[in-house]
Amino acid sequence: MAKLTKKQKVAHSKLDNSQTYSLLEAAKVLKDITSVNFDATVDLVIRLAVDPRKADQLVRGVVSLPHGTGKNVKVLAIVTPDKEAEAKEAGADFVGLDEYLTKIKGGWTDVDVIVTMPSVMGKLGPLGRILGPRGLMPNPKTGTVTMDIGKAVSAVKAGKIDFKVDKTGIIHAGIGKVSFDADKIAENANELLQTIIKLKPATAKGDYMKSVFIGSTMSPSIGIDIKSLS
Repeated sequence: MAKLTKKQKVAHSKLDNSQTYSLLEAAKVLKDITSVNFDATVDLVIRLAVDPRKADQLVRGVVSLPHGTGKNVKVLAIVTPDKEAEAKEAGADFVGLDEYLTKIKGGWTDVDVIVTMPSVMGKLGPLGRILGPRGLMPNPKTGTVTMDIGKAVSAVKAGKIDFKVDKTGIIHAGIGKVSFDADKIAENANELLQTIIKLKPATAKGDYMKSVFIGSTMSPSIGIDIKSLS
């Protein structure tokens, strides 16, 4: 096992691993124990009692965080010429069609989210082997395939994120920055968790949420009291 640094030892000394916390308490502790010299991302890790191999237990969705992610999300709008002005006005960082399809085919993926139109999805399909593994393939279920391009771009820029349970039953999502006030971290976390609770599959048995942890880049994880979420 790797030895803890002095900063890590101090962080662990401020955290009671035998205790679980409310979201607000956890956010305050997290801010106190994070000591990196950059604005660390705050992450939530939620373990669910679901079997993702079953289609009716594949928990996925989108949520608009009330205080955004704190990240400058780079959005590519792959649209026809008549939609370019709408995408640009909404704040898309890159706007176009064939030139970006060519760039992606060549391996370019320097964006966080791609928004497109139903009529363009046929052209994006062959690029799935490039976009799929990077989580960049637009999807109607996440609102990134739509005719309302301006609304989709604005929502992503404002803090809309999508989430999906992985094959081990875990959802991992970035929900803000350590520089946020503790109450804003807690409110963002609660928005995501309440959305996940609403998506509980009817076939999921027993306790739906097995565990919830919050942490930041290189910080210890803090256990959340699941009962406090209801």
